[in-house]
Amino acid sequence: MRKLYVFDTTLRDGEQSLGITLNVKEKLEIGHQLVKLGVDIIEAGFPASSPGDMESVRTMAKELKGVTICGLTRAVTQDIDICAEALRKAEYPRIHTGIGVSPIHMAKKLRLTPDQVVEQAVFAVKYAKKFMSDVEFYAEDAFRSDPEFLTRVIKEVISAGATVVNLPDTVGYANPWEYGELIGYVIKNVENIDQAIVSVHCHNDLGMATANSLAGIKAGAGQVEGTINGIGERAGNTSLEEVIMSIYTRRDGYGVGSNINTREISATSRLVSRITGVTVPDHKAIVGANAFMHASGIHQDGVLKDRETYEIIQPETIGVPQNLISLSARSGRHALQHCLEELGYKVEGAQLDEVYQRFLKLADLKKEVFDQDLYVLMGDSETTGNSIVLKSMSIATSGVQMATATVILEIEGTTITDAACGNGPVNALFNTIDRITGNIATLEDFTLKSVTRSSEALGEATVKLRYEDGRLVVGKGFSTDVIEASAKAYLNALEKRNPHSELEAEG
Repeated sequence: MRKLYVFDTTLRDGEQSLGITLNVKEKLEIGHQLVKLGVDIIEAGFPASSPGDMESVRTMAKELKGVTICGLTRAVTQDIDICAEALRKAEYPRIHTGIGVSPIHMAKKLRLTPDQVVEQAVFAVKYAKKFMSDVEFYAEDAFRSDPEFLTRVIKEVISAGATVVNLPDTVGYANPWEYGELIGYVIKNVENIDQAIVSVHCHNDLGMATANSLAGIKAGAGQVEGTINGIGERAGNTSLEEVIMSIYTRRDGYGVGSNINTREISATSRLVSRITGVTVPDHKAIVGANAFMHASGIHQDGVLKDRETYEIIQPETIGVPQNLISLSARSGRHALQHCLEELGYKVEGAQLDEVYQRFLKLADLKKEVFDQDLYVLMGDSETTGNSIVLKSMSIATSGVQMATATVILEIEGTTITDAACGNGPVNALFNTIDRITGNIATLEDFTLKSVTRSSEALGEATVKLRYEDGRLVVGKGFSTDVIEASAKAYLNALEKRNPHSELEAEG
C-alpha cells in the first residue's frame, strides 16, 4: 500500500481567502491540533507577505514537532531568503516555491516566454536547495498548461532538486477524469518522476475539488493538499476531511494509507470554524451538524435495526461521541472530566477546577449540559485572560427600536463605565463599547445562532470588524443570553487586532 502524505494549507491558502489575518496564538492553536490530527505537512504561511506572517511561521517552526513545517514563496530570491530564515528552527523544514506555467499566466501575468519560465523555475529550486534539502515546486495553473511543456518543467525542477512537484488545478476548472489523466500523463512521461512525490492541489470553483483530488490520487499522486472545512480562495480548496474519509471508507479503491487519526477530524473542524469565524454548513459532508442525523421515519427505522442501512461512517470514527452520561448541576468533577476526555480534552488539577466552576455556572442555567455545550465551554475557556473584561451591562429600551446600553469594562486593570443609545439593544451595546475603547473599525458582519440543544440553548455570536487598512478581524462569544454573547464577541474581535498581510500568495 502506497503512503499518502497529507499537506494542510489551512493556515496559508485557507487564511488568505478569508479576508482576515490570524494572529500567532490562533495559528499555533490550529497548528497543534493539526499535529494531533496527524497531517504530515503544515503550510504555515507566506513569510514574505508581512512581518506578522513571518513571525507566525517562525513560531510554528520552533514550537511544532513531529511534522514538516512549510513556507510558501514566489520564485524570487527575496521570498526564499525570508522563508528560509522563518523556517530555520523547524525540525523538518520545507520551502514551497513555484511559478505559473499556463499560457495565460506566462503571457498575461508574468510576461515571460516559456524558456524564461523554465529558467526561473530551475533557478528558484536550486536556490532554495542551498538552505534545505526538502523543496516543493508548484506549477501554478498546471491543469491549463500545455501537457508537453508541463512535463518539461517538471523534469527540469526535479533535476534541480525538487523533492515534491505540485500540479494544481488553481482555478478549479478540471473534471475528475481530465485531472486524473493529467496526473497519469505526467507520471508516465517525466522520466525522473520517481525521484519526487507528485502532489495534487485542487480548488472548488465547479464543486469538484474533492473528486479531482481523489482522481489524482487514484492516478498515482502521493500527496494531497487541502484545508480543513474546505476553506480557501474563492469557492474554497479541497476539503481534507472529505478526502480522508472517502479513502478511509472506500480504502479498497485507492491503495493508499495515511497517518491521519480520524477521531480528531470533528475537533479540528470545530476549532478551525471557531477561530476563523467561518461557519460549517449543517449539510456539509463529514463534519456538518446534519451529517449523522436521520429525520425520515423510514431512515430512523432502518438505522435502529442496523446502522449500516443508512450510515456508511460511524460518528465515533471522526470523533463525534455517543455519550451516555447526562451532565447537570449535580454532576461532580469526575463525571465532567470523563465527558471531556471522551471529547478529546485532557484536563486535570487547577485547570479542571477552573473549568468545573465555569461548568457549574452554565449548568445552573440549563437542565442538562450536552456535548456541544462542553465544546463551547472549552472554547470559551481558552479565550480567558483578555485585557478587556466585560464586568457588567444593562439595556433599557424605549419604543420599538430605541435602546440605551450601560456597560462596565475593565481595561488592563482600569474600570470604565459609559452609556450610549442605538437602534436596538445590540447596536446600543456596540456603540457603548466603541465609546469606551475608542474603536474606529466598521462592523462588517454580525450573526447570532443557537449552538446547543434545549430551550436554554447557548447562543453563539460572531462579529467581523473591518479596519481602514483593510484588516478584518473575527470575534466570537457564547452565552445563554444573546446580548451578552454579542458583547463578548465584539470584545473578542477588539482583542484580535493584528497586522495585515501585504502580498497575495500563489497556488
